Amino acid sequence: MIRLENIVKHYALGNNIVKALDGVSLVIERNEFISIMGPSGSGKSTLLHILGCLDTATSGSYYLEDVDISHLSDKEIARIRNQHFGFVFQAYNLLPELTALENVELPMIYKRTPTKERRQKAEYLLEKVELTHRLTHYPSQLSGGEQQRVAIARALANDPTLILADEPTGNLPSEHGEEIMEMLCQLNEEGTTLIVVTHDPKVGSYAKKLIRLRDGKIVYEDNITERFSSEYVSNIATQTV
Repeated sequence: MIRLENIVKHYALGNNIVKALDGVSLVIERNEFISIMGPSGSGKSTLLHILGCLDTATSGSYYLEDVDISHLSDKEIARIRNQHFGFVFQAYNLLPELTALENVELPMIYKRTPTKERRQKAEYLLEKVELTHRLTHYPSQLSGGEQQRVAIARALANDPTLILADEPTGNLPSEHGEEIMEMLCQLNEEGTTLIVVTHDPKVGSYAKKLIRLRDGKIVYEDNITERFSSEYVSNIATQTV
């Protein structure tokens, strides 16, 4: 599905060059559920943004379905991002002036989905995340858990092949965080590929594969089996070597 080859991302910080990613190579297959962990500044969010075509690499190649998209135009990248990827962020990123229903409709508007069709799809998705009773509520009228469920429904609007989540439970109480992770697990069981960036070992242990970054490099990659407790994941994620 996705193949990264020797991805490098540099940022200018004053007179210094910061290597956010330093030669990352990675293969993501369909229906995988991957957690990306590592200390602050290790490159986790940068990697997620490049995977989701929210940012571009300084060098290296990005293959989507065996097509190198590294040098496509901004317009083509935007089309790929809208049609192939769904995003869930820690801060929800809902538009405050739109209702829950209208927020879920938004990606379909960009795709030029007919009004009746997108309204029906948005209602279906909000029913799927158990928010039928909140269709006309604005984000300020929703709890954090409800806002994140709206964000998940929005991420599903264009039937993405991949959902990328950056600290999806970071602003939620533990019980609501568990609800969100169970929801993401169900989507994965239904065939959606998931990539989750997290600091939380409990969240990381929901995945099927763990990738650990340090100083912009992948230093650990392995499948998670039933023997992996959140404590084990925490030990892997906090290793210093």
